[in-house]
Amino acid sequence: MRLSRGALLVATTALAPALLLTTPAFAAGPAPASVAVTAASGTDDPGTPVDEMPEEELRLAIARILADPDSGRGVTREANEALDGTVEDMRAFLETGYRLAQFEDDLVAITTILAKPYAGKRVTQEINEILDAPTPETARAFLETGYRLAQAEDDRVAVARMLADPGISDALHAAAQEVMDGTPEELRYFLEVGQYEVDG
Repeated sequence: MRLSRGALLVATTALAPALLLTTPAFAAGPAPASVAVTAASGTDDPGTPVDEMPEEELRLAIARILADPDSGRGVTREANEALDGTVEDMRAFLETGYRLAQFEDDLVAITTILAKPYAGKRVTQEINEILDAPTPETARAFLETGYRLAQAEDDRVAVARMLADPGISDALHAAAQEVMDGTPEELRYFLEVGQYEVDG
């Protein structure tokens, strides 16, 4: 049964403090399972398929996922349970469990973003579209690229409003005008820090 958006928001908001999640303005997040398994070999070669990996390689692949500082609580929980289980449990985690646990962590990250005071119209719209029919792929794509671009759109609107203020100082007007064509990171920095340095 698909959870309603309200139920998702309540559940993930309740989990967020326990996850000790700090979501930076443009978080990249952990890699998908296939990349994590490939990383276990230390090369770009995917190497042995998961269903053919010996126990030692399975443990190494899961240990690398656990060592990733971006692994959330859901991934950490499921990875540890897999390591405490059988070889089949470890294979199941690498083949499907990691993807689902990552999805759980991604939904928490997304609803945490939605609760931020500067979650603008475009960010909110994109998150609501994801929560209407959430999938692991749409959640991951939003955190990897969509959030950065949607936030930049909202930030440009915020800077444009600043420029339209008749009481804006000449120095702040010049700085805001300059950053309007900047990168998403430059726009966010200006709104969080730069504007106060200009008028400080």
